[in-house]
Amino acid sequence: MATDLLAKDNFPVFREYPDLVYLDNSATQQKPRRVMEAVEQYYRAENANPLRGLYDLSVKATEAYEGARAAVRAFIHAHDEAEIIFTRNASESLNLVAYSYGRTFIHEGDEILVSIAEHHSNLLPWQILAKEKGAVLKYLECDKQGAFSVEALQSALTEKTRLFAVTQISNLLGRVNPIKEFAAVCHANGTVIVCDGAQSVPHMPVDVQELDVDFLVFSGHKMLAPMGIGVLYGKKELLERMPPFLSGGEMIEYVTREGATYAPLPHKFEAGTVNAGGAVGLRAAIDYINELGFAAIEQREAALTKLCFDEMRKLPYVHIIGSDKPEEHCGIITFDVDGVHPHDVAYIFNSRGVAVRAGHHCAQPLHRHLGYMSTTRVSLAFYNDEQDVMQFIEGLKILRRSMGYNE
Repeated sequence: MATDLLAKDNFPVFREYPDLVYLDNSATQQKPRRVMEAVEQYYRAENANPLRGLYDLSVKATEAYEGARAAVRAFIHAHDEAEIIFTRNASESLNLVAYSYGRTFIHEGDEILVSIAEHHSNLLPWQILAKEKGAVLKYLECDKQGAFSVEALQSALTEKTRLFAVTQISNLLGRVNPIKEFAAVCHANGTVIVCDGAQSVPHMPVDVQELDVDFLVFSGHKMLAPMGIGVLYGKKELLERMPPFLSGGEMIEYVTREGATYAPLPHKFEAGTVNAGGAVGLRAAIDYINELGFAAIEQREAALTKLCFDEMRKLPYVHIIGSDKPEEHCGIITFDVDGVHPHDVAYIFNSRGVAVRAGHHCAQPLHRHLGYMSTTRVSLAFYNDEQDVMQFIEGLKILRRSMGYNE
């Protein structure tokens, strides 16, 4: 049964560490055995340099690599496999857009709009680009519950706004943004929209054609796949107009002493020897998610989020950041504990075998906007269970006593 795929037994790390309560899934997810076996199978029976050889083993490697691209295209409902670019991670994908599209089409005096809720990976490339090009960097701010309105976006856009960068789900607040509506507003203004899907693609169906985003990025390691493989989706007509990001082997068509012509999409943006094993692992992760189904994933994660949220609300010294509705957190609950630094919170939980994240979560501007310097974050995945949540809650109940308070 597909629901059997929810079980921790499918994930070797939990056999290695049977007492581990892993609640840092927004940072990276654990890997199911199937994914590990797919990567091992590739290196055992198909390993060769893809795209370059005419011998049988290289053809197998090419088929495995391009088969992964086809799986990604279907998974996010892109129109064409040429629109799927493999990178190392979402950060590299965003840098590719900033370097190639940004340095070509954004000029002095143009405006770049970024939501205040962005991970640093979807902020720093635009800061650097704005300084280099003499463009103006502006921010779209959210309310205290993390919500952005379409009306606020409309007001923030001007005739000079060339690009809007926004996450689909905040890695700090778990709030889902109305990307389809944002894209419509942007396109009516002649503005390109870049969407960070690192937190959304693993947890909910994403259809890039329905959303009508110009670019979307995500990382394999946040959705059961190995580290070191990421994806950039871009509309074909935009990618074709963009110069290469990196140069070297495979991204060329013909080279002379004087210059070169570049390979067609998608290989124009995939210089050098590619991470074929990582791509194979990503395909196996997609197969796993497809077999399980997003309905089961969303149901399980919503139930766990509500349980955790409701129990945390019973503790007066715990303050949840963002929305007061559990259904608006999408498996991510960030919080502050009266009188206890987030690093101490994480340290105490670690002593109890519970892994949570503490710090600014690569979202310092959003923290400051909300009035915090750092926080603690719990992030859930479908392979977590009620026992994980309750073990976390029991630790939260005694946390302040561990620091010498009377509660």
